Amino acid sequence: MTVTAKNDDIGGIKIFPDVASLAQAAAAQFVELARQAISKHQRFLVALSGGNTPKPLYELLATKVFAEKIDWTRVQVFFTDERCVAPEHPESNYRMARLALFEKLPIPPANVCRIRGELPPSIAEKMYQDELRRVLGENGRFDLILLGMGTDGHTALHFPESKAVEETDKRAIAVYVEALQTWRVTLTLPVINAARHILFLVSGPEKALALSRILSGELLPAGRVKPESGALAWYVDQDAAASLDL
Repeated sequence: MTVTAKNDDIGGIKIFPDVASLAQAAAAQFVELARQAISKHQRFLVALSGGNTPKPLYELLATKVFAEKIDWTRVQVFFTDERCVAPEHPESNYRMARLALFEKLPIPPANVCRIRGELPPSIAEKMYQDELRRVLGENGRFDLILLGMGTDGHTALHFPESKAVEETDKRAIAVYVEALQTWRVTLTLPVINAARHILFLVSGPEKALALSRILSGELLPAGRVKPESGALAWYVDQDAAASLDL
């Protein structure tokens, strides 16, 4: 089922019966965007999100039917955000993506730019900014950024009342998340909104209220994701769409 959001700034919404069908569609879109990017400028720049919803997508991309459709030597991977933990920590977004995806693909280790969460937050922030500058250059942009959304409408580490939401000078910022009592590092909104394509993956009934508020125009952090000259799409399951008036 495909519907269009009331707010044109938000873009299209695709509603799927469950997470499995959502992941299938997202994998097909990932493959197509990778094909287009590699054809146009010889590489595919993507930022992956953490959380439970994208994991089935990563597992699908690692299967033969999808993996063989992408030249992984031309894929450059970043992360939208990361917890300040070691790369082998169970809560590491990098660890989840490595186990679900990287270990099963012929992607060169040098093509995976992780956030070094094991280091002090300020150092991790600086190193990640340096990596972004090295790979993207001064005016480069991601071909695809994958995002999730929390029950409070946050995305990446852009929580309500967080200073990260207002950051405009840096490409990445270390923030202390009071609600979680932890440091994390995140891409900033200017980098996210510069992307050619942004894909939100949202699932579960606990996300329904926040999704409805955002698509009604309320500026929760995820609602501030508005690409400057790119495409924004929401892939949501039926449970997350339960409160939408479409």
